[in-house]
Amino acid sequence: MIIAAIEAGGTKFVCGLFASAGSEASRPRMLERAVIPATTPEETLGAAADFFRSASRAEERGGPDLLGIGCFGPVDLNPQSPSFGSITSTPKSGWRDVDVAGYFRRELGLATAFDTDVNAAACGERLWGAAREAEDFIYLTVGTGIGGGVFSNGLVVHGLGHPELGHIMVRRVRGDDYPGCCPFHRDCLEGLASGPAIEARWGAKGESLADSHQAWELEARYLAEALACYSLVLSPRLILLGGGVGLRPGLAERVRELVGKELSPYIPQLAEERRLSSFVARPSLGADAGLYGAAALALRSRRD
Repeated sequence: MIIAAIEAGGTKFVCGLFASAGSEASRPRMLERAVIPATTPEETLGAAADFFRSASRAEERGGPDLLGIGCFGPVDLNPQSPSFGSITSTPKSGWRDVDVAGYFRRELGLATAFDTDVNAAACGERLWGAAREAEDFIYLTVGTGIGGGVFSNGLVVHGLGHPELGHIMVRRVRGDDYPGCCPFHRDCLEGLASGPAIEARWGAKGESLADSHQAWELEARYLAEALACYSLVLSPRLILLGGGVGLRPGLAERVRELVGKELSPYIPQLAEERRLSSFVARPSLGADAGLYGAAALALRSRRD
């Protein structure tokens, strides 16, 4: 079985073809991968469709059988809605109300599974990554934006729309007068701790800042504040910290330390060093968690 997968991000679309035995138990093998800049919807969606058409002709292996898409959002996930599969109130210029899932269904003629990019990444980690033993966990990505996928009792959480973990209000760190960059809420978590917030506050992209720069202690404090809130509301057994900023060396460890200090007096399990040491971790699928997750969406759709 050949699976087409798309991690549709705000800055780039990552497309991949996977060979799968058809079982969720076995991690599929990546055959091809391409990165397409997210410019206009016409250019980006068209280039992604062309990749799959071209890749399908290679090595005479035939076209894909299923398609999974994990998309930046917010998106409409209600299958009964006429705009299901579309991007909704995004700040990304030109992308509001774009029917991503419908476009690929029409162009490629494939059964298409669709969810948020972070829910997809969470599904990938649940099947083949660091959350294989976890029924209740959070996958949080910190990069251009901040978003999270939540699993509860082994099932991904949707609801009225989908969880927006990046847009919670956090207590401002004393002395931080940066106003925030979120166009909707200004100084929510995403507005204070995303990649663009780091660049705007310090005048340089995060990857160019030294490990000793004060930006990372401030970042850890905001993320720890958010993770403490998630822990009190959702009671996860595991939190995976991913994304371009989230995977910064040493960040997860500092966040874990701060979460432990904040919560261990109230949540006794987190006072246990063994439990705390694995409570905040990195996704084992790394930078490709979203792409493998899109493939996981496609596989999971066969049983729904």
